[in-house]
Amino acid sequence: MSTHKKKILTRDELRRRVVEWRRSGERITLANGCFDLLHVGHVRYLHAAKQLGERLVVAINSDESVRVLKGEGRPLMPAEERAEILAALADVDAIVIFPDCDVRALIREMRPEIHAKGTDYTADTVPERDTVLECGGRVEIVGDPKNHSASEIIRSQVNARRS
Repeated sequence: MSTHKKKILTRDELRRRVVEWRRSGERITLANGCFDLLHVGHVRYLHAAKQLGERLVVAINSDESVRVLKGEGRPLMPAEERAEILAALADVDAIVIFPDCDVRALIREMRPEIHAKGTDYTADTVPERDTVLECGGRVEIVGDPKNHSASEIIRSQVNARRS
């Protein structure tokens, strides 16, 4: 098994890893998303999220939850491939695939010190904000301005083919 594939964990494996990291005094940041088509905005978001703590966990929406969130025809790649691509990034310490449309349940399980979201949110509009605060964490908005989006890249490619 390649080194980066070892970063892809089940929920149980993630719980154990989080306990180990906390015993070592490390702060955990959680970032999440569909990551359907990796682009520079994702890389910048994850790099900025990593700077907030010692360990970065990335939660990836399952294929079914991506379909619910993004519509028919999505995701473009299965969750396992999206996870493997993100696991190859140096800033990412662990990946977990989750079935829900938001990460509230995972936040309750992990209790990350920081929940990082992209600039398409404000600290007040993050859907899981209340859960993060209930669990003793804080929300941070990171990354560059939201001018990169997989949906927009796909839309522009489709429109270019029609022209």
